[in-house]
Amino acid sequence: MTVIAWSVQDELTALGRHRDVRGAQGPRHSSRPRAVQVPRAGMARSAGQEPAVRLTARGRVVVVLASILVGLGALVVGQSAAAEGPGVAVPVTTHVVAPGETLWGIAGAVAEPGQDLREVVDELIAVNELSGAGLTAGQRIVVPVAG
Repeated sequence: MTVIAWSVQDELTALGRHRDVRGAQGPRHSSRPRAVQVPRAGMARSAGQEPAVRLTARGRVVVVLASILVGLGALVVGQSAAAEGPGVAVPVTTHVVAPGETLWGIAGAVAEPGQDLREVVDELIAVNELSGAGLTAGQRIVVPVAG
């Protein structure tokens, strides 16, 4: 592939300035364009040629910041939760729901004095993997033994 290139001297000559920019001793250049051979992509470079892709200062900053963000993302995702240890075992019993019985009534029977019934109901829902507070007669649920 051939590319037409102009030197600085060619530009000055074309503008009407006939002084040589390198000084009085240097040869004058003609105002004709000269052919320059440009290697095609994938061709091997000779030792004196510049690489095809160069990062600007802004490009280097972007690459560094992107690397830092990826590293921070890996740290955030890689964090693991540590449990405090096994909890205290609570004795439980299986309870068969009677007709007309509610989860709130069962929670009131097993709650300790002064304990919030909402917390007990939430615990019963979580332990029994219930979708809500509704119960059906004959359903078996696990309840803590009243102390």
